[in-house]
Amino acid sequence: MNGQKKRIVSIGEVMVEMTRGPDGRFGLGSGGDTFNTAVYLARAGIDAAYATALGDDPYSDSMVAMAAAEGIKTDLMLRVPGRLPGLYTIETDPKGERCFRYWRGEAPARDLFELPDWNRIAESMIGAKLIYFSGVTLSLYSNTGLGRLLAITEMARQQGTKVAFDGNFRPYGWKGDLPRTRTVFMEALKRVDYALPTFDDEAVLWGDPSPEATVERLQAFGIGEIVVKNGPNSALVAAGGVSEFVPVPEVVEPVDPMAAGDGFNAGYIAARLSGDGPSTAAAAAHRLAGQVIRHRGAIMPRTAEAMH
Repeated sequence: MNGQKKRIVSIGEVMVEMTRGPDGRFGLGSGGDTFNTAVYLARAGIDAAYATALGDDPYSDSMVAMAAAEGIKTDLMLRVPGRLPGLYTIETDPKGERCFRYWRGEAPARDLFELPDWNRIAESMIGAKLIYFSGVTLSLYSNTGLGRLLAITEMARQQGTKVAFDGNFRPYGWKGDLPRTRTVFMEALKRVDYALPTFDDEAVLWGDPSPEATVERLQAFGIGEIVVKNGPNSALVAAGGVSEFVPVPEVVEPVDPMAAGDGFNAGYIAARLSGDGPSTAAAAAHRLAGQVIRHRGAIMPRTAEAMH
């Protein structure tokens, strides 16, 4: 990866998280796919910034404070007076299945690339070592916002910035509009250096019958490095003309599978930035994901991270 000493810019949305416990009460937290990855990157010692938009309310204050406490640079967390961040709830049914509900239609994160200060995000992206975003990120923006994001990404790549992308397809974010989803994804994939998809998502969105098919489809976009996550199964790593299955070192019965992929992505990117090869990085990513799923919630306690 680019050896210049610049930071990673992770782009997306962080929301208020309300998790119902066994006693029926809700616990308050924060989460969001690209934000979770930024946290784990910062914990790995990577210089990471998070680009989003929040309100001027106490919940937004706590999110910025949490990011700062984790070592994430917060100068790209724009604040919009009079607005509130998105919110989601997590409830578990008697069969152990989790149910998510979202209130995010008016969240300021959706307007990130249409706010008066959006040029601040653009400048930081162009000066970044690596830009990271996901399919959830893409689902946030209007066509105007998407056009700006992709144009800036293209400009940044021309300046030597690398781009990492996790498809992370969530149908609710696209309101069931699969043709638009595929069109937006294809435009994004033209600008990606490191693809970190999850096979289950790719099978739903594209009908891929196997991880190998996912790799073949993504290589058609000219993506040079691809890692297909596949739950407890081996990850398929394709880089430098070589494909290799990298097994999970220890299959863990998850306490909570939330953010496993986010942790995997952080582990992979951090290892690659530290000079490890793709297969070694995938093994490190498996280990971090295995730690994340041992704990409830997207962000595991620091003490728990040190134990494993």
